[in-house]
Amino acid sequence: MPAGELKVPVFLGPTGVGKSRAAFEVARALGGEIVVCDSRQVYDRLDIATNKPSPQEMAAVSYHLVGIADPSTTFNVFHFVRAAREAIAGIGERGQLPIVEGGSMLWADALMDGFSLAEVPPRPDRRAELEALPLQSLVGRLHELDSQAALDERNRARLVRAIEVLEVAGPPLSRLRRRVPPPWTPLRIGLTAELGTIDVRLAARSRQQVERGVVAETRAALAGGVPADAPVLTGIGYAEAAAFLRGELTPEQLPEVMARSNRRYARRQLRWLRRDPRITWFDTEDDAVPRILEFLRERLN
Repeated sequence: MPAGELKVPVFLGPTGVGKSRAAFEVARALGGEIVVCDSRQVYDRLDIATNKPSPQEMAAVSYHLVGIADPSTTFNVFHFVRAAREAIAGIGERGQLPIVEGGSMLWADALMDGFSLAEVPPRPDRRAELEALPLQSLVGRLHELDSQAALDERNRARLVRAIEVLEVAGPPLSRLRRRVPPPWTPLRIGLTAELGTIDVRLAARSRQQVERGVVAETRAALAGGVPADAPVLTGIGYAEAAAFLRGELTPEQLPEVMARSNRRYARRQLRWLRRDPRITWFDTEDDAVPRILEFLRERLN
């Protein structure tokens, strides 16, 4: 199918709502391949708190962009968009249906709409650190990140914001100034549920991750040379496991703190997604897959 005629279902929703299962079932029903849009599942070796698909799921359906990056490095949004668009094009050329499972909202927006400076949210702690630096230190940091960056180097606020963006998105700054949407059409599918239901699921998942060995996995990653401040280890689950290893949490507290972090994250995701009127929402209190399949069969034909 020509790229301009391709329609790509994109599953969106808060953590714990059931995106992974829905995308898997739809892929099986429609002969699809899943492109995972997740800023932590992209890393190798760390599987438990990243909620990677199981070996059984990966044997039944083709998955892309799972475990492809070294956790000691940074795989940013631009790396993802390039790799995801290549994967989607290849799936379409093979006559299969690309399905995006969107866990990271910033990455999903960048994939579907292109990327802009405004998409990188402020990081208050990092911004405070930058604002305390002398002007020349800011200029030096900017040039370390992007030697070709062109902006007023006397403007402290612009320097801080440029560094903040580059540390998240990667250089060059010039490509962040315009959106380049893909040639295909995204079909945005939003999954939702009552907050209480999501909270119960997140609490159960946090307990299961502890039981499956998230602490041992974190310890092994640190012993294997993954820096403690690596992006994957600062994510939910590993950050709390690292705190446990430092003696800051008890065994009883660990799953509770993980669940609390996930609850906050789920609410941030919902606020982000609710601003987009292009999303068609499906409630997962009951099985949403049959309704999603009906919706897609109408729009993919």
